[in-house]
Amino acid sequence: MAKQKITRVAQLKTPSDFTDHLDKIGTRLPFKTNLSKVGKSSLGTPLTLKSGFEIGNRFCILPMEGWDGTIDGLPTEHTKRRWQNFATSGAKLLWGCEAVAVRHDGRANPNQLLMNEKNFPAFKELYTDLRKGHEEKYGSSSDLLIGLQLTHSGRFSVPDVDRSRKPHTLYKHSVLDEKFNLAKTHQAMTDSDIDELVNDFVKAAGLAKEAGFQFVDIKHCHGYLGHEFLSAKNRTGKYGGPLKNRLNFLRAIVEGINATSKIPVGVRLSAFDFVPFEKGEENVGVPSSFQGRYNEAFGGDGTGTGIDLNEVFELLEQFEELGIELVCITAGSPYYNPHVIRPAIFPPSDGYLPPEDPLIGVSRQIYITSEIKKKFPNLVIIGSAYSYLQEWLPHVGEAVIDKGMADFVGLGRMVLSYPNMPEDILNGNKLVRGNICRTFSDCTTAPRTGMLSGCFPLDSYYKEMPEAAKLKEFKKKVRL
Repeated sequence: MAKQKITRVAQLKTPSDFTDHLDKIGTRLPFKTNLSKVGKSSLGTPLTLKSGFEIGNRFCILPMEGWDGTIDGLPTEHTKRRWQNFATSGAKLLWGCEAVAVRHDGRANPNQLLMNEKNFPAFKELYTDLRKGHEEKYGSSSDLLIGLQLTHSGRFSVPDVDRSRKPHTLYKHSVLDEKFNLAKTHQAMTDSDIDELVNDFVKAAGLAKEAGFQFVDIKHCHGYLGHEFLSAKNRTGKYGGPLKNRLNFLRAIVEGINATSKIPVGVRLSAFDFVPFEKGEENVGVPSSFQGRYNEAFGGDGTGTGIDLNEVFELLEQFEELGIELVCITAGSPYYNPHVIRPAIFPPSDGYLPPEDPLIGVSRQIYITSEIKKKFPNLVIIGSAYSYLQEWLPHVGEAVIDKGMADFVGLGRMVLSYPNMPEDILNGNKLVRGNICRTFSDCTTAPRTGMLSGCFPLDSYYKEMPEAAKLKEFKKKVRL
């Protein structure tokens, strides 16, 4: 596939510019040309959970993997600053702030946060500071819901300072094993290994509740271990094969939590996946080759780049039976098809140029999320992939909520550069153009080179760090 010229969102100056561009590239998005007056927007309406808890508005801060904790998994001042920005953003749902490993060997990087008894006091302090910061700015936090995302990184575990991959897998993968140089002698986790991990999740969830968090997310997305269970069709034993067995991991965790801490469980779910992509002609991403049907994409149709939601719907029916109410929809993986999960015009250093206008990727996620919400009206559905909309995020976000296509608009990397965007939107303030994320992907490139996470192009806090200069030099050498 040859490199295509993609119009940058910042060049689309008017609503008609934006909608005309959507027509030109052959895609669609819900869009509200004239935003509601202050206090009248659906984005500012509360939502009441089955428990009776009322979440104050329809903005959610999505969890992002952190790279600035200590080697022991404790938060640093950088971590605390990011979390405080989330707490004072104006959003009333914080989906964990970032991914937290339930044990050392499940960390995706040597500086990822780790929940255990030793680190428990730090998490209790983090939670207390989140609530305090929100109360100091808004007067009350009675309508603020704060969760903690719990994870094991599976085949993408890089837990130690040597930064070598130390994978935990569930089955032999037809493409990923070779793509990530898995040793021929590598053995998948046994059922007893998984049983032990279930206990680690249950224990971490109990600590999260004790620290104050109001729910935990058992992460099932982006190629990490929970997500890999969903595609483990060719695994034997109680955790593989039919969907019922593939769900046994989550079911065992939920049952363990219900028998102990009883903290509510949510799930961030990759509702569809594509085959891994690789650099093709002119560094544009192309699907990797595979033989026969590609059956390792949960939510895929076997072609490698198509979607079939039948198993996803079966899974969500099981979620309802398990008492899971909160479901955050995402897609793909940042490791092998990043354009699917987070549409962007500028790829990370180890990525590829987008094979499509990123707005097509935004549309794909928004409409898949809408299908799920329509099918499961009793689930609370959080959407993702909004950051690439940039100036037009409020117009699409309000239209999504107006039409009942999702219950919450989830924001990820956008709040790294513009943490108070939800507040500005709800207050009718003109968006600050210099703070809007342009998807430069530095927040990914920097950690991939061993630096801390943050928005180096737009956040003065990171601009002044020596890492900012190092990052610029690195990008010059690997520019796509």
